[in-house]
Amino acid sequence: MLYMIQGQDVPDSLDARLAARPEHLARLQTLRDDGRLVLAGPCPAIDSDDPGPAGFTGSLIVAEFPSLEAARAWADADPYVAAGVYARVDVQPFKQVF
Repeated sequence: MLYMIQGQDVPDSLDARLAARPEHLARLQTLRDDGRLVLAGPCPAIDSDDPGPAGFTGSLIVAEFPSLEAARAWADADPYVAAGVYARVDVQPFKQVF
């Protein structure tokens, strides 16, 4: 089943986000290589593809996991969690229609 993982950044998270980004992307690449990643990306803090120092307000990942518990465990192990980038991470089932 697909699951939506939405991380909400703490204020002023840009430096921590950039430092943890290579590890974060490596985990996403593994999901992609396994054919389980539908989409992933950050939410810019301003209406711009490159928000510069304004940074990001969070991230959205949609991927396939065997269960809600597995999706939560994967999300909890994200380098952005360990680095203190995310204030909160929500995980819920997702049904793709289009």
